[in-house]
Amino acid sequence: MNLYLRLLKLLLLLPFVRRRALLDSGRIVFRVWPNDCDLNLHLNNGRYLTFMDLGRVHLIAQIGLLGVLWQRRWTPVLSAAEINFIRPIQPLQKFELATRLLTWDEKYFYIEQRFLAGGRLCAVALVKGLFLHQRERVEMRAVLEAMDIDSMAPDMPDVVRHWNDLATLKKQHLG
Repeated sequence: MNLYLRLLKLLLLLPFVRRRALLDSGRIVFRVWPNDCDLNLHLNNGRYLTFMDLGRVHLIAQIGLLGVLWQRRWTPVLSAAEINFIRPIQPLQKFELATRLLTWDEKYFYIEQRFLAGGRLCAVALVKGLFLHQRERVEMRAVLEAMDIDSMAPDMPDVVRHWNDLATLKKQHLG
């Protein structure tokens, strides 16, 4: 239930979020409630992914994309997510989730999400997604045009390139 309450709070605050440039980092603060914890008494691994969803919604609003998605009935969909846990986030501890768009290609956008508590990095994730309209892919060029952005994609970071290579290897192996 608390995740729905957090989502509701976020949705109510979205009209008041500060606008950011396309490649700026969006930041949102949460607190770990007892029902967010696992048997080890720290933030449950699965909860990280839910918080990441909220962070991406927040970023979409900050960069001015939320209205475009709503008007055109485009849906953001994840293709892959990869997360590394570095240190635990404790019960009742506040943490910050920093979300930023790294780059894009014809099909996908790539986002980095970082969990920070007490100024220390606790987890870092990469997310790969795309936009759909009635089950058809929307090209990133069309998304940028709808936002009145005429920008080339930043160079793909090595970590994203290697992650994509690993995904290709997995597909070949599992086949």
